[in-house]
Amino acid sequence: MPRIVVLPHETLCPEGAVIEAPAGKSICDALLDNDIEIEHACEKSCACTTCHVILREGYDALAEPQEKEEDLLDMAWGLEATSRLSCQAILTEEDLVVEIPKYTINHARENH
Repeated sequence: MPRIVVLPHETLCPEGAVIEAPAGKSICDALLDNDIEIEHACEKSCACTTCHVILREGYDALAEPQEKEEDLLDMAWGLEATSRLSCQAILTEEDLVVEIPKYTINHARENH
């Protein structure tokens, strides 16, 4: 089972974490299953950027992003070359190091 090293995030995971999840699961679901409450405003339907993560290690182990994901990533805060939407990034057998950006663009939450 692949290991995901989650780098410290001020509010979601202050100490960082090391979790395991089965291949075939999305990074988003793996985080949520381990009580790391990453935002997913569109309910994981690839319609927003709130679950944006940056892969610090293991990016090439994942399938290439689809065009819809790439289009959305262009709008993500803090976009980097190894950015992915965690709801679309499916785990393989390789370990990953993931950083959750400090900010997200969540129009639903910002309007409350």
